[in-house]
Amino acid sequence: MKNYQRLSSDEREEISRMLAQDCSLNNIAKVLGRHRSTVSREVSSGSCNRYTYRAGKAQRRAERNAGKRKKDKRMIDDKPTLRQYIYRKLRKKWSPAQIAKELKKDYPDDMIMRVAPKTIYTYLYVLPRGSLKKELLSCLRQNRKQRHQQSRGIKIERKLEDMLSIEERPKEVEDRIIPGHWEGDLIVGKNNRSALGTLVERTTRTVILIPIKNRKEETVAKAFAKEVKKLPQQMKLSMTYDQGREMAQHKLFIDITRVKVYFAHPRSPWERGTNENTNGLIRQYFPKGTDFKKYPDMK
Repeated sequence: MKNYQRLSSDEREEISRMLAQDCSLNNIAKVLGRHRSTVSREVSSGSCNRYTYRAGKAQRRAERNAGKRKKDKRMIDDKPTLRQYIYRKLRKKWSPAQIAKELKKDYPDDMIMRVAPKTIYTYLYVLPRGSLKKELLSCLRQNRKQRHQQSRGIKIERKLEDMLSIEERPKEVEDRIIPGHWEGDLIVGKNNRSALGTLVERTTRTVILIPIKNRKEETVAKAFAKEVKKLPQQMKLSMTYDQGREMAQHKLFIDITRVKVYFAHPRSPWERGTNENTNGLIRQYFPKGTDFKKYPDMK
């Protein structure tokens, strides 16, 4: 296999021709001297498949994306003050979203000091290989060397019994007007043998960390309930969770706390965005592989 470089227009023409001949992705990859995953990503990009893929359309899309990457890179490279600001914050483990937000506070009247989080990500990933790129990428919370496409495979989830959908949640929760509405989740520890419960209040951003002895449904429900019961009555209005099986005993949680639990749609982490972002921050200090049993008194 040759060192990776972006597909050429000729390679895209060959992919299109071989797909029309009903060749497998493995065979196409061998002919091109490419990895199968490279061909697979190319064929499935832009919501295409082996039957709708067209070389011309794919080439135009690639050129547009390349132009945008160059534009994003120039935007930051041409502004030394902005570039150094981004580097400084990244080295402090700030996320691109935090950096973009803080720029508006630090430079409220300077429109040159503006950048979108996505632009920062793009800039980092198109940097030439070297120590700088390696250092800056290591500062990201996910610490990935390259972007990963989400799996297109569909997993069939088993719905929790008697669950309330997020669609039934009162509008006041979405508006973040009244505090007392929480988002919950579980961060899994080393070898799936320990876990840390997280609760984040949507309006005040208050965070509660909950050591979990084990991931049994009843254990999780009781652990969350124990912490929620300590809250003032006006701060116990609702909780939004994903459809993980660890909250299958949500009715037990409700019986103990009298707090309604609403469940987000499958594969929709943005519906619990406050909690997802907070978990990213927590993972900076407790990376994957952490044994949470070593922190029994965490609060």
